[in-house]
Amino acid sequence: MYAHLGDRLIVESPSTGVTRRDGEIVGLHHDDGTPPYDVRWSDTGDVTLVFPGPDARVNHGSEEVRGSEGALSGVPRGEGVESPLAAAEAGDVGRRLAAARRRKGLSREQVAQRARMAPQYLAYLETHTADPGFGSLVRLADALGTTYVELQGGGADRLPGQGVALRDPMLRDLDEEECRALLSTHGVGRLALNTPDGPAVFPLNYVVSEGDIAFRTDPDAATAAAVDSQVAFEVDHIDEPMSQGWSVLVVGRCRAVADAEEARRLAEHAHTEPWPGGRRTMCLAVETERLTGRRITSVSGS
Repeated sequence: MYAHLGDRLIVESPSTGVTRRDGEIVGLHHDDGTPPYDVRWSDTGDVTLVFPGPDARVNHGSEEVRGSEGALSGVPRGEGVESPLAAAEAGDVGRRLAAARRRKGLSREQVAQRARMAPQYLAYLETHTADPGFGSLVRLADALGTTYVELQGGGADRLPGQGVALRDPMLRDLDEEECRALLSTHGVGRLALNTPDGPAVFPLNYVVSEGDIAFRTDPDAATAAAVDSQVAFEVDHIDEPMSQGWSVLVVGRCRAVADAEEARRLAEHAHTEPWPGGRRTMCLAVETERLTGRRITSVSGS
């Protein structure tokens, strides 16, 4: 029998095939996925060490492995099963768990012990897109000194930056290459300019073309006032669950794109339509004169 973290262990009646008990495999004791397993049972939420018998089978997505059949379908006997942590991407719940644990300065083993679960399962939750049960999240929230709502992202709509700071924050300047990489080719940023009513900031869709920031607007829109003036353009990313992020600032003169061929080329390279909708027939470009950026992260990098 072989299994991955997150698979389900199903115990059936040997005579009728009716499921008597089932649970999620939350801990592996061997790298090749062979028994025994730590199983979190659906009926009680308890985690126990299980040596599956002939009445047990593993449900792995669309594949099933019976206790008496030996190997997982498609995996020859004796070959290792890829580590469940390999090439995985953490979901929002996992990133919130990891961030809360690091703020407390706790190891996975310490948190797992407090939450009465296997450390392998906690590692799985932190590194995979997972949907842990209510009981598991409540125990983890209690172990981490936070709440179930916070781990679920209940504060996602609040203004960014209201979370707890990193345990060992570090603010560093970004070099030009990093700034250009973060600007990438397109996205949503903010244009800051002086208007007849005073300074103003406008979010807008943009595209990067030969180092310039280009965007489309309406000739009657407030952003059209940026033509022939010095402006600032900013993009950022705030990783609220991890209490870290970065920002890049472009300062330069804004010009109207008068050349029809250049305007056509920019329109062809536009990856998205402006979110507000409507026709945006005026093409503007901010010529980069100064490019700076900063990133806040953890000193330990963990």
